[in-house]
Amino acid sequence: MMTLSDGRSGPVSAVRVWSGRVISGLMVAFFLLDGVLHLMKPAPVVEAFGRLGLPVGLSMGLGVLELVLVVLYLAPATAVVGAILLTGYLGGAVAIHLRAGSSAFECLFPVILGAAFWLGLFLRRGSGWVSALFGR
Repeated sequence: MMTLSDGRSGPVSAVRVWSGRVISGLMVAFFLLDGVLHLMKPAPVVEAFGRLGLPVGLSMGLGVLELVLVVLYLAPATAVVGAILLTGYLGGAVAIHLRAGSSAFECLFPVILGAAFWLGLFLRRGSGWVSALFGR
């Protein structure tokens, strides 16, 4: 028996919790790297912004936003809010890629990342927060 992060006790497999931590960790590492690259603006970032029709000046703000959202996702008290906001951010990425005529993979990749953020959160925290969120 393991205590869930919402304070309840229940049977939660250690494998499940660690799977969630690994998935969340990979997502956080990817977004930290992406956020830092947005701040540094190397040539591939500048090229991608041009291809997507975005001004490079937005790179700094998007990088800071990504880093803030990752911090919210990492903090147990704000993890659900962080996941919600990251989902919105990734929805914007889908819209930009669709508008730019990107490949199907480039359009679906943010959806896959968003699902992975939620999967990691669900696995590492148990389902108690889902019940609390939706009143079930």
